[in-house]
Amino acid sequence: MSLINKEVSPFSVQAYADETFKTVTKDDLLGKWSVFFFYPADFTFVCPTELEDLQNNYEEFKKIGCEVYSVSCDTHFVHKAWHDHSEAISKITFPMIGDPTQALARDFEVLIEADGLAERGTFIIDPDGKIVSYEVSCGSVGRNADELLRKVEACQFVRENGNEVCPAKWRPGAKTLKPGIDLVGAI
Repeated sequence: MSLINKEVSPFSVQAYADETFKTVTKDDLLGKWSVFFFYPADFTFVCPTELEDLQNNYEEFKKIGCEVYSVSCDTHFVHKAWHDHSEAISKITFPMIGDPTQALARDFEVLIEADGLAERGTFIIDPDGKIVSYEVSCGSVGRNADELLRKVEACQFVRENGNEVCPAKWRPGAKTLKPGIDLVGAI
């Protein structure tokens, strides 16, 4: 079953961000764009490369009004320890959510029940708290923050311009399409 347009369930979790612990709730998502970036576990191999890539693009996400939240089934305490001991993770300034009860991973349908870990799930959430785009990848393949940023920009464009759609590799300022009978078979 598709998660597109699913409203994120109410939640309250702890996160490590800006060298402190903070509570993140569903209310923090409302009124702005968000990315939930699930990954299997702290102190692993592919995960730090992904989170560092997100951090390298974090200012661009913030410029377009999008907050980034990384999420694993570790605790916020483990996130702090990882932040203190990893060169790549020490750069992270976005909230790193702990999900030790696995409530978020379960709600977003990325929980690997047998392992108690999350799949590599990427979710774009609109200002109404609804999932408008998502992708789940196998644990061995890292994701690309540049492409994720492009997808957020495309989702924002479509929300603002509902009668236009974004073709493959679309970037802000590029040509869009207006669906209609004149385009049928013409592309």
